[in-house]
Amino acid sequence: MKTVKLIQGKQNGENVIIVSFYANETLENHLMQLKELNRDNSSGKFYIKDTGQNLSLVFNHMCKINCYVDYTELKQKQNDKPKKKVKLYLPPIDSLNKQNLDKFRRWLEEKRLSPNTVDTYVEVTSFFLRYTILRNSRNYSKRLVESFNYEFIVREGKSISYQNQCINGKKKYFSFKGIDIGALNLSRPKKEKKLPVVLSKAEVRSIIDATHNLKHKTLLSLIYSGGLRIGEAMNLRIDDIDSRRMLIHIKGGKGKKYRYT
Repeated sequence: MKTVKLIQGKQNGENVIIVSFYANETLENHLMQLKELNRDNSSGKFYIKDTGQNLSLVFNHMCKINCYVDYTELKQKQNDKPKKKVKLYLPPIDSLNKQNLDKFRRWLEEKRLSPNTVDTYVEVTSFFLRYTILRNSRNYSKRLVESFNYEFIVREGKSISYQNQCINGKKKYFSFKGIDIGALNLSRPKKEKKLPVVLSKAEVRSIIDATHNLKHKTLLSLIYSGGLRIGEAMNLRIDDIDSRRMLIHIKGGKGKKYRYT
């Protein structure tokens, strides 16, 4: 049986299907009858624009003379192409859920959580409530929560840290609504534990020496020597510096903890 092989190639920067075969006058004459096919003048190869419709066109044309069409390599390359992600569209929040979110925000503020934490919990809870509207469900079941976690977080490629933030936000919202959290069994995924990248003393010295603005140099030196987070450095006041004992008093750091460094 006569055989042609379809492979993927490039022609003038465009993806094409190349019809490859051993020299055969019958095949060549038959291919020339397909007007959609082009032929490269230098190599003599037949090619056509790489589309599903053109693939069927070539396949059906060659079947007319009982020719076997091998397109396994072409099919494999098409399967290897990354599939386009379908972004989840969440409808706008309705008035009832908007009122609940406003009350939820005030409830969080009464718990004296940091403004950043309040904003994060309200934002991720808003996404979840919009998802419940999409699924037309007012029942906060375990299955609904798991479906949200997969469709909005896992399938969208969001990080484990973001997933944990969403779980924390939903847990707070369920507590606010008086829903039994234990029955939902919301478990957090484990984060991978990476070894920290530690700069050498020479590298740190190079960074500080390359900084010519005195304020910036002071800030970098302070953060490095005291082990401060950037937010802690920004919140420092003059009376937090004990020059006599060479100590810095960090007030209300992460987790509302106070410490000396």
